[in-house]
Amino acid sequence: MDARWAIDGIDARRRTSRTPPDSGCDHGVVNQVRIDKWLWAARLFKTRNTATEAVHGGRVHLNGVRVKPSKLVRVGDTVEVTVGVVRRTLAVTGIAERRGPASVAATMYAETSESLAARERYARERKLARPLGADLGARPTKQARRRLDALRRAQRRVR
Repeated sequence: MDARWAIDGIDARRRTSRTPPDSGCDHGVVNQVRIDKWLWAARLFKTRNTATEAVHGGRVHLNGVRVKPSKLVRVGDTVEVTVGVVRRTLAVTGIAERRGPASVAATMYAETSESLAARERYARERKLARPLGADLGARPTKQARRRLDALRRAQRRVR
């Protein structure tokens, strides 16, 4: 042990925490967290950066108000998130500072019944909507394509 680093006979370089164990400091309990971090931990966005961009872009509202990424979220708050064309209204039921498994993330919020019904309605509409190009029919055969090309050439010559 090097004498320069010795404090009370303990090597100070190996000491991990300067706080005494009886200080009453509890780092495990979190009752509020930044909204961008919560969105990422709740797995609504894949990265924290995309969550921050969504908040900056106005696609996230907390209790009906547009917020900044540093706004703190607490249990009981209402978060409205728009991802693509789908708008979700969520009630915050849990807070986490770190991203955990999806099973834990699913317990951090409860989606309102109106929001869930709107998402299901949108999913049904998309399923029933005809895909792009469905009204064109089957793909033309080689012979049909040559006839179409000939027809188009003839129309250009007439003009």
